[in-house]
Amino acid sequence: MVGELEFERPVVELRNKIKELKTFMDEKGIDLSDEVDSLEERLVIVEKEVYGKMTPWDRVQIARHHERPTTLDYIHMLFTDFLELHGDRLYGDDEAIVGGIAKFHGKSVTVIGHQRGKDTKENLRRNFGMPHPEGYRKALRLMKQAEKFNRPIICLLDTKGAYPGMSAEERGQSEAIARNLIEMAGLKVPVICIVIGEGASGGALAIGVGNHVHMLENSWYSVISPEGAAALLWKDASQAKRAAESMKITAPDLLEMGIIDTMIPEVKGGAHKDPHTQASLIEETLQTSLDELGKMSSDELVEHRYEKYKKIGKYTFESDSIGVN
Repeated sequence: MVGELEFERPVVELRNKIKELKTFMDEKGIDLSDEVDSLEERLVIVEKEVYGKMTPWDRVQIARHHERPTTLDYIHMLFTDFLELHGDRLYGDDEAIVGGIAKFHGKSVTVIGHQRGKDTKENLRRNFGMPHPEGYRKALRLMKQAEKFNRPIICLLDTKGAYPGMSAEERGQSEAIARNLIEMAGLKVPVICIVIGEGASGGALAIGVGNHVHMLENSWYSVISPEGAAALLWKDASQAKRAAESMKITAPDLLEMGIIDTMIPEVKGGAHKDPHTQASLIEETLQTSLDELGKMSSDELVEHRYEKYKKIGKYTFESDSIGVN
């Protein structure tokens, strides 16, 4: 089957066998229903074994699946009356970040997210979902607009990282990311962030400072990609699988460490298997977050965000110096 991953091979082979038997029954008029029933029972067991024991590297592969729903896919499934807004009012429009005004259950919200392509042509157009500085400045412009009109902000994270090229550096990539971090920390409206695929480095964090941070079950979130970590640690990017095992970058690990608030379950095999069901699962979490944060005042929202990030990590105080673990 097209688009299936290596670790899914036992599941794929059984599904193909069942399909072949059913086709043979229809063509030849031979009753093989007992054999089909037996294989379908076996399929349930195999699926449980394969998808119930996924390694961190398996989850990374699912997060990168080319058919995985993107920000625009979820926007169209979760929101109504979406009006996309363009440009940073300083340089231009970066299509690696999309954003605008929409309605969620009848309530006006601002939605912002990384957008990668579904094919080579669109990936080139959207720079493979890796924003330039103008992308982050556009995102910040929309956030400040949302604050002005008291709209909750919803950010969908899915990027391999900020674009590392010379053009981005010339236009102030690091400053744009740093400014977003500072400004998001002080926004006086609810900010909800959801990692829907890859959440790599400052490229993801630049729109990821929220009151609530959620992750899809098969997404990953880290300061560096497994390949990048492997290249630094072992001078060999092919050791990415080994790096992923030790980096604690998947939703279950980050939930256990208290870095994220909720792990949103995924449909069996990944979000790309049933995007509409996955959108429904995201919708439930989103509504819960909006209900909870909607009860807070603007000052309480800022304080809530401050306390949230202050609790991440372990700190040791010794005399006049501070050590951070």
